[in-house]
Amino acid sequence: MTRTSPAAARQASRSARDRELRASAGEPDDSPLIEVKGLRKTYETARGSLTLFDSLELTVEQGEMVAIVGQSGAGKSTLLHILGALDTASTGTVYCASTNVSHLSAREAASFRNREIGYVWQFHYLLPEFTAQENVAMPLLARGARKADALAQSANWLKEVDLDDRATHRPGELSGGEQQRVALARALVNSPRLLLADEPTGDLDQVTAGRIFELIQRLHASHGLTSILVTHNQELASRCTRVLRLENGQLTRVGAVGAGG
Repeated sequence: MTRTSPAAARQASRSARDRELRASAGEPDDSPLIEVKGLRKTYETARGSLTLFDSLELTVEQGEMVAIVGQSGAGKSTLLHILGALDTASTGTVYCASTNVSHLSAREAASFRNREIGYVWQFHYLLPEFTAQENVAMPLLARGARKADALAQSANWLKEVDLDDRATHRPGELSGGEQQRVALARALVNSPRLLLADEPTGDLDQVTAGRIFELIQRLHASHGLTSILVTHNQELASRCTRVLRLENGQLTRVGAVGAGG
């Protein structure tokens, strides 16, 4: 990633001051949480250039729960990575929480992710040698929290996902659904504004997948999240507030607005 330019730093500072002024005046911040304009992503391969997105546009309002569907290889996971400052665009602008994430340095991007974004993947990626409570506490410890405070907060989050009785169990002692609940608690323990979920129910049976999705919906509503989910499950996608299809490098609206959270 490139270093933040002076102009980008000034812009981010102005955006932060604007938010602070609106907050101090009692004005709600109703700007979109995500604004993507002219996004292009190109990879160089042995056979030449591969373009995933070309002039892709996306706006996600605060509080939305958006599903992204599409064929394997369409670039859904890559798009999530770019939105979440895990990857960078070739060209275009990507604003998330009033920050142009394309202009962040590696260190700034890591800090931004820890502060603003929660991630849930198809595989839970829990550390096998640590308990559920310790796994949930990891983002807090990475942020510099005291261990006692981090463990107390992680215990509260395990209650949120109905796993307080499994706090001392290691990942190998949990079912697939329980592992994903721990991963969801870990994603949200830092109170992020944005939840990015890449096939969060893909490794689960139909019944467990439904329960995990209902939990995501509940947490989305109760914690005022903005959520973007990549999924192949059309039934679950239809329960989001908006469904977008990624095809031929572009996003298009699918069907009517769903029930959301």
